[in-house]
Amino acid sequence: MVFSSIEFLLFFLPLFLLVYALTPGKLKNVTLLSGSLVFYALGEPWSLVILMVSVAVNYFLSLHLGRRESQRSGNKRRNRRLEKRRRVLFAAAILLNLIPLVFFKCRVGEAGLPLGISFYTFQILSYLIDLYRNGQKGEPSFVVFATYITMFPRLLSGPIVYYSEVEKELHKREFTVKGVQEGLKFFTMGLASKVLLADRIGLLWQEVQVTGFESISTPLAWLAAIAYSMKIYFDFYGYSLMAVGLGKMLGFELPENFRTPYMATSVRDFYRRWHMTLGRWFCNYVYIPLGGNRRGEFRTVCNLLAVWFLTAIWHGSTANFLIWGMLLWLAIVLERQLKALGLWKYLEKGPGKWIAHLYVWAFIPITWICFAITDIDQLQIFLGRMFHVIPGIRVSVGDWQKALMNYRILFSVGIFACTAGIQKLFHKMKDTLPGMVILALLFWWCVWKLQLEGQNPFMYRDF
Repeated sequence: MVFSSIEFLLFFLPLFLLVYALTPGKLKNVTLLSGSLVFYALGEPWSLVILMVSVAVNYFLSLHLGRRESQRSGNKRRNRRLEKRRRVLFAAAILLNLIPLVFFKCRVGEAGLPLGISFYTFQILSYLIDLYRNGQKGEPSFVVFATYITMFPRLLSGPIVYYSEVEKELHKREFTVKGVQEGLKFFTMGLASKVLLADRIGLLWQEVQVTGFESISTPLAWLAAIAYSMKIYFDFYGYSLMAVGLGKMLGFELPENFRTPYMATSVRDFYRRWHMTLGRWFCNYVYIPLGGNRRGEFRTVCNLLAVWFLTAIWHGSTANFLIWGMLLWLAIVLERQLKALGLWKYLEKGPGKWIAHLYVWAFIPITWICFAITDIDQLQIFLGRMFHVIPGIRVSVGDWQKALMNYRILFSVGIFACTAGIQKLFHKMKDTLPGMVILALLFWWCVWKLQLEGQNPFMYRDF
């Protein structure tokens, strides 16, 4: 089951909210846990066993990762022995979580990944690492721990939430009409981003795939790359907004996952704004522990390489993801060198800022094509058509003009929706009567579209 489906919108969510509202405060975690497991099972029943085994094993491990009271003051020799056991247990805990993830990533060609495994594994790892670092006791309640891992608003595609961000709400939160209303506004914006923008503009990418990459003109290749860039943004951004909205309905404040990435002026800036919770995870648990930028430029470049290599592998085991990650690493390293030479400052203000924007708008779609096309031969053909170095076969004259005419409104709306303007307008209008009427119309327009054309799964559902 996905958020952008008739079953979820008109059946699961209203029924769940009714039961949740009638549940006493002390039992709300039980209701949320039960509802999350039902939601997950309706999407892919066989994955539920893997999820619950992971939750049970990690709950047990977390109870033993914190330092015991006797270690704070007591026999030093005994404390060293206990600390050694903690290190061994911590290493075992990390391996027990990474091995299943790597196994399923490597066999993804044989069968699909268990739903959400990449996201809930990283969330569990953040919890275990923080416990080990801080020496704190693990959450004693299995229900609270399981709710934190499985809560359906963020289970399938994030955001990746630290335990400290929701610890207070997990133990005590309020369910209010105001919270439901506020959450519905964010949810509707996310739903519209997914159904009315991502799914519609993504049709151009599908048309180009059906046509065949060798049979498209260079301008159409670029239009398709831009369409895919918008599709993946509005799809994932839409999901994240829906997750934030659902969190608000249930009494949680989930972290922001996107911040107008296409308004960035560098690739490094882009990935500070894109999938922010994944970026901070790699920063906090890989980049900084390796030394960050504190040990010289060469070491920093190596640390960035490690981060982007792991980011690529996290997304998939095929070669195209490695190409995608290495392109981004090279761009970020080059930007660092230009900044060190004092040249990048000319692209940070005035007319130079527009050059920086154009650089991002040209480079990012190229990287997304490397992300999208898993077949290396087909990837070479598409990139060859983009740069007009591979001759086309039976290319229709004016194909790009026809595509631009058919999708001109979607491109125009999409470009505006990529700016901060749409967010400012939303926050300005969402609490006004006209704004609420528009949001209500958007919601039912999306429902009508889904009823008419069916659901289209979220792209990050497969990662």
